[in-house]
This record gives sequence, structure tokens and C-alpha cells, in this order.
Amino acid sequence: MEEKKLDINSIIGFVLIFGILAYMLWQNQPTPEELAEQEKAKQEQVEAEKKAKLDSQTIETTAQDYTVGTADSLQLIQLKNKLGAFAYSATVASDKETAVETDLFSLKFNSKGGYLSEVKLKKFVDFNDKPIYIVKDNNAAFNINFGTTDSRILNTQDLYFQPSISKNGKNTVVSMKLKVSESKFLEYRYELKPNDYMIDFSIRSQGLSDVINSSQAINLDWKLKTYRHAKSISYENRYTEVVYEYEDGKDDYLGQQELTDDTAEEVTYVAFKQHFFTSVLLADAPFKTAELFSRNLVQNEEIDTVYTKTFQAKLPLELAGGELNKSMDWYYGPSDYKILDAYGRNLDEIVPLGWGIFGWINRYLFIPLFALLGGFLPYGIAIIVMTVLIKLIMSFVQYKQFLSQAKMKILKPELDAIREKYKDNKMKAQQETMALQTKAGASPMAGCLPALIQLPVFYALFQFFPSAFDLRQKSFLWVKDLSSYDVIAELPFHIPFYGDHVSLFPILASVAIFFYMRLTTGQNVQAQPQQEGMPDMAKMMKYMMYFSPLMMLFFFNNYASGLSLYYFISNLISIGIILVIKNFILDEDKIHAQMQENKKKPKKESKFQKKMKEMMEQAEQQKQAQQNKKK
Repeated sequence: MEEKKLDINSIIGFVLIFGILAYMLWQNQPTPEELAEQEKAKQEQVEAEKKAKLDSQTIETTAQDYTVGTADSLQLIQLKNKLGAFAYSATVASDKETAVETDLFSLKFNSKGGYLSEVKLKKFVDFNDKPIYIVKDNNAAFNINFGTTDSRILNTQDLYFQPSISKNGKNTVVSMKLKVSESKFLEYRYELKPNDYMIDFSIRSQGLSDVINSSQAINLDWKLKTYRHAKSISYENRYTEVVYEYEDGKDDYLGQQELTDDTAEEVTYVAFKQHFFTSVLLADAPFKTAELFSRNLVQNEEIDTVYTKTFQAKLPLELAGGELNKSMDWYYGPSDYKILDAYGRNLDEIVPLGWGIFGWINRYLFIPLFALLGGFLPYGIAIIVMTVLIKLIMSFVQYKQFLSQAKMKILKPELDAIREKYKDNKMKAQQETMALQTKAGASPMAGCLPALIQLPVFYALFQFFPSAFDLRQKSFLWVKDLSSYDVIAELPFHIPFYGDHVSLFPILASVAIFFYMRLTTGQNVQAQPQQEGMPDMAKMMKYMMYFSPLMMLFFFNNYASGLSLYYFISNLISIGIILVIKNFILDEDKIHAQMQENKKKPKKESKFQKKMKEMMEQAEQQKQAQQNKKK
């Protein structure tokens, strides 16, 4: 093979290539002016990095894709781009809490979100003697969601507010400002008054008409997970609910289902009620709509729980002249009828006293009466005295009822004879029965009406005791808390519908109900003649005599002991009244003689009796015509 040699032409080529490269490098060398510009840019970069490092020490955000506490300059730029006009607030960001106290509250306001991060009621403790917190450890959220003119969507719960505290007379004012600049901001203003559970609250903006996008919806979102405060989870949860007022005074509530929601219009307040404690957001001018949501968090009542339910309210805010200006109030306090009613804003409807006549009885009779008695008597004694007074007032009803039963008992042989005589003609038997009862002055309805009169009182008291805040943590005999169940024995297991404990007052009330029904059942069975085709009344009454006390025993084992105390005393008094009426007031011989006298007197029939008689005669004629047609 011929060896390749480096000739003169190759050497000349390499020299030329090297020369061209050297010339190009020389041509691209910066001029003195360009070197000065580069030095200036380098200096500016160093200054920017120093500023970013300084800012990163005071900036913090919860956004998952930013960690500004350890951010470099690029992350800082990204955060500011995200906040847009509100980037000013990021330069003063911190999770600092501002603490304020009044006679009733211990409050904390977090700079992040500007909302109350802690609400402690200083005058109350829970069933474990721990302080009552309505808001604590992120169980509540308050957020305004809005769009900006530069196409951003912002949530105030992620932004940082600057706090300030001032005085307005005796009132304490807490201002939380989310700033675009010193003269442009969104402000939450809280004004706390001495010895008042109501906090004046307003949301207003200044200079943000060119920042907030008026074409997009602005929503206020309020959430709360309710803490357990009572011994009985099921009992407290039964009265934990969302209550709201809408359309000029109407009120409603979300049901007790596992998951429920509702939408209302012209809403003036929304209350997240936790049985004996309540959070309420009230608006001076109604919200146009409200989307409300409730979910039960208690899956198993045998397991101890921290939270009972979670509530949410979504409320729209409106701009006026491009700015926000909404006046509202916060109420954090007891679900005490007297306190809520004193505000005169229909807040008394938060306390479930019953609808219609039941609520009137509670408002104008039982609440004033119990307040009077509780003012100078221990609350257990006050319940007993109130029960005695109610039963004495209603004793005339029991007298009328027992008198009617006595008359029907006396007439029973004659009524049985009529039914036997016209056993093949029931229509005729009914006509003769009505005629006899009218002449004798005895009617089954006379016994039913007194019982119906007692029903509103019975139901009103059933609503009153679970809502009586004054009974909370008041002791009586072995009972530590009249607003909760009493315990005489703890069970090592859980009985469905009964619980894991034994309460004494429901047992006493059940025994009293049994003996009361035993007294009245015999009288009722004797008074009511058995009719063909109808169930055996004796058997039905016997079943009720055993079923009612058993139901009372199971149903009330987890209810307020004050309610069981009332039923126990009430039935004892009823037994006493019946015995007195039966043995010392009513004389069956005199009643029988009076009834015989009544039969002799001409009896004027009422319009109702005449109408019934005419209808029965027409029915009898139609029946006779049909029988003749068949023949």
C-alpha cells in the first residue's frame, strides 16, 4: 500500500482555516460599551436575587405548587403573577394570629384569610368540663371567590390580610385588610361590643372597581364542622341542624338525613345550630339566594367522635359602583331563647319550640312560667312545681273525660240491647244508639275532645324541655345534668336503640305510665261496647298498656332527664287525680239517676245531629229500596 504523505497543499489549507476562525472570534469580541452593559446587567441580577431572598423570608402561601419560604426569584415572580394586583399583600404575608377578648369571647383572627380562626365562649364548658370552642383547629372556613379584570380567579382564604385593632367608644374594632396598595384594599371589619354575643361585621372594598371583574359571580362560602359538646351524641345530633330565614320572615331547616341540601331566595340569616350553641350569619339586606348543605359525620354512635355534622352555605355578593359593601353580623353564642329573642330579628325561630299553637304555648306560657319558677327554685324543683301547676289546670279536662267514660259505662247494657235487637239492621242500630246517647246526655265524642285538648300541651312540653338552655348542666338528686340523660349504671355492651347505660328517670316514668294506663284502660274497655267487625278493644288496650311503657323506656334512655322527670311526675299526678275523681267526686248512682231524668226531658237536637239523622235515614231508605228491587 502506498503511504500517504502530508503535502504543501494540505498545509496551506489548514493555515487558511485557522486564520478564518481567528478572524471570526476577533470580530465577535464585545466592544467596551457592550462590556459595560453586561457588567450593569450582572449587577442588577445580583440586586434582584438579594431582594428575592429578603422577600422569601416574609412570604408564605398554602398553594400546593408554590413554596415561597424557600423560593428562588423565579418562584417569587410566579407567585406575584398569580396574585396579580394583590401581589402587594404577599410582601407582608404571615400566618400571624391577632387575639382579642371580651367579657364573653376569646377570639383569634388569622392573617391568612382574614377570618376568625378561633371562637371560645368563656362562660361555658362541655360535658367533660373543657372550654366550649365553636371555631378551632381549622374546623371552619370563610372564603370569597371572585374573578379579576386580568382573568385570574382568587380565593381570599389563600391570601394574606393586614390586621389592625382600634377602639370605637367602648367597642373593639378589628380590621383585616387585603391590600393592592395602601389606598386600594378589601376589608373585613369586625366590631365587638361588651357583653354582647353579636359582632358587627362588614365586607367592603376601596379602589378595586378596576380590579374585580363585575361580569363574574362573587360568592361567599362559609363552612363549619360542628364540635361535639354533649354527653349523648345521638341526642345532640338530633338538634344539630341548619336553620335559615327567607322571604320576609319564613323560616326552615335542613332535615336530619345523612346528606341533605336546599336552595332558598331572599335569605336574611343562616344559622349553623349545634343544639345548645349556634353560629349565625345575618345580613342587613337579604342575600338573593343561598345554597345550603348538611352532612352527618357520625357513622357509629358507639364510637367516640369529635365532630357531629358539617355545614356549608354559599351566598352571592353584589357590587355597587364596582365595589363591595355588605353589612352583616355574626352571632356566636348559646341557643338560649331569651337571648336570641332579645335581638328582635326572628332569631328565636332557631330554637325548636314547635309550629303553630305548640310554639305559642311554649312562648307565652311555659317559657315565662319556667323562668319565673327557676328564678327562685332549684331547676329540678322548678320542673316539679311547673308540672303540678299544669296538671291542676288540666284536671278539669280529666274530670270531663272520666265523667264521659262513666256515662258510657252506665249506658253500656242498654246499648248492647239495642245492638242485639237490631243485629240484622246496622243502620237502625246506629240511629237508635245516637238517639239514646242524645237523650241521656252521653256521647263518645265527649270523652275524645278532652283528650284532644291535652295533645297540644303534651307536644309543646315535648319540644320545650330539649330546648331549655337553662337546664344545661343543672343538677338534681343523682342527675348531674338535667339537659342530658342520667346514669345509674354503665353497661359493658351496647343495646340497639337503648344505649350502653341505664337511666333511672325513664324507668320511673315507664312504671308510672304503666299504672296510669292500667287505671284508664279498664274504664275505657268497660265504657266502649264491642261492635261486630271491629278489632277487640280489650286486646288492643292491653297491648298498648305494655307497649307504651316499653317504648318510653327505650326512647327516653338517651333523652334529657328533665323531660323524663316531667313525665314521671305528670303521670303520678294523673294517677292521683283519677283516684280522687273516681272515689270522691263521681257517684255512678247519681250519674245514673241524672241520665234517667235527662231521658224524660225533651232533647233539642243540634244542627249536626239533625244532619246526621237525615243522612242515616236517607241511607236506610236507599238500602230498603235496593232490597225491594232485588225481590
